Amino acid sequence: MNQLTDILDQDLDPRETREWTDALQGVISADGTNRAQFLLERMVAQTRRAGGQVPFPLTTDYINTIPPELEAKSPGDAHMEWRIRCILRWNAMAMVVRANRKPGSLGGHIASFASSATLYDVGFNHFWRAASKDHPGDLIFHQGHSSPGIYARSFLEGRISAEQLDLFRHEVIAPHHALSSYPHPWLMPEYWQVPTVSMGLGPIQAIYQAQFWKYLENRGLMPRTDRKVWCFIGDGEIDEPESLGAISLAGREKLDNLIFVVNCNLQRLDGPVRGNGKIIQELEGVFRGAGWNVLKVIWGSYWDPLLARDTSGALRKVMMDCVDGEYQACKAFGGAYTREHFFGKSPETLAMVSNLSDEDIWRLNRGGHDPHKIYAAYHAAVHTADMPTVILAKTVKGYGMGIGSGEAENPTHQQKKMEHDAVRHFRDRFQLPIPDDKLAEVPYYHPGPDSPEVKYMLERRRELGGFLPQRRSKASEAFKAPELASFAQITKGSGEREISNTMALVRGMNLLLRDKHIGPRLVPIVADEARTFGMEGMFRQIGIYAPEGQKYRPQDADQLMYYREAKEGQVLQQG
Repeated sequence: MNQLTDILDQDLDPRETREWTDALQGVISADGTNRAQFLLERMVAQTRRAGGQVPFPLTTDYINTIPPELEAKSPGDAHMEWRIRCILRWNAMAMVVRANRKPGSLGGHIASFASSATLYDVGFNHFWRAASKDHPGDLIFHQGHSSPGIYARSFLEGRISAEQLDLFRHEVIAPHHALSSYPHPWLMPEYWQVPTVSMGLGPIQAIYQAQFWKYLENRGLMPRTDRKVWCFIGDGEIDEPESLGAISLAGREKLDNLIFVVNCNLQRLDGPVRGNGKIIQELEGVFRGAGWNVLKVIWGSYWDPLLARDTSGALRKVMMDCVDGEYQACKAFGGAYTREHFFGKSPETLAMVSNLSDEDIWRLNRGGHDPHKIYAAYHAAVHTADMPTVILAKTVKGYGMGIGSGEAENPTHQQKKMEHDAVRHFRDRFQLPIPDDKLAEVPYYHPGPDSPEVKYMLERRRELGGFLPQRRSKASEAFKAPELASFAQITKGSGEREISNTMALVRGMNLLLRDKHIGPRLVPIVADEARTFGMEGMFRQIGIYAPEGQKYRPQDADQLMYYREAKEGQVLQQG
């Protein structure tokens, strides 16, 4: 704090404020942030009891949630992982460019994976476990438009050939060998685990998948493990009603097996997601209000020294005041523009970068492109208990495509082609050994099965149980269907009495519930209409699923078919 800041903030007693903040800093130093938060909450509660209106803000400063000194450190080889990412970026770009140099317009997306490559790379190298004899495996909902990058990884791993890469989006003419446009288990049944694209399909599926896993664990049908559901979403996709439609369920049921990663590249198909605002701040409030743990990964490591020197808060204020449309322009127009239009917002922040060149300013990275920041966020997410986590990672759409060639430009989402000079720039930026005389072909690059890069990738996947994505097309356990005679109450007819289809269905479900093999695995899902359809008998018989059990005595407890909630309940009431 300084005197000018105090005056601008209309502080009536700056000296008293400093005493309080110094005291709080002493608590943090001696007893940690948890103790400080406890004391703050006590003081807020006391102020409210005295009649003060003290709303607790749902958003925090526009900085990373995890400070540098508390970041978990990645055990990986940072340089090797960077080399691998460079190759993946190139091959993902080459797939789309080569496909669209053929007759016709096949489409595809370069910019989405370009912005999220590091987000995926850290997960593949350190967090995502495949199903094996030692672990049931994690489930990954990939952002649909990033599929070229996932194929590029499988190409280096030896799972997909160069010929298959050239069949990207050729599902009709080569149905058994082509690579589907988006994650599609029907077209690639042994590869993609779940279908996604950009319409909110992934987020709502991921939430219910995480709920169903908890349901199966609580009912003893699946062993309790630390497996996770990871879902990758674009910040523009968040506006789809399905994306946020069930997040309160995840918070209410404390789904700590669920992790959302929102790729906040600030752009949707046509332009900025929130040009006049901040999508990260908006989402922080929405998710925190729904009971989620929110981790913001906004600034990369190159910003840490600047933030450490920001004792007056001037830089933090500029970060908060700047809107997403301005942030996009900074990456679209380069270091000199950023110096003038971002740091130039105040004399103090401009002075902070006086010793940096325009190129240095251009290299100030965003958190979603910094593997160290991402690793720390993922590590915190997998160790969070009793609540789902959302990671809001700020990136640049079209990262690496170059200024004037698509990077951070409004049309970049639809860009499927790159001119020769842009391809050359891409190669040079990521230091790939593609000779000049081959650049026109935009060839795929594979360093060889015995290269250090491929050996490193394969070792990381062996450590994590095997390749991903991969899908089991058959269940490991089969059950015998009940004999037809078990349904005699239905098949013999109802005589002269007419019954509705719904009544017959409910009778059939009750008969199935009696089967000792099928019965425990039958899941009646009711949209709050059980009494309407004569299903209330199931309330007492098999119970309504409630992950925390029933904490109250139901109003109808003295009746035969009372409303019974239970941790091991079988009925799912949705909606």
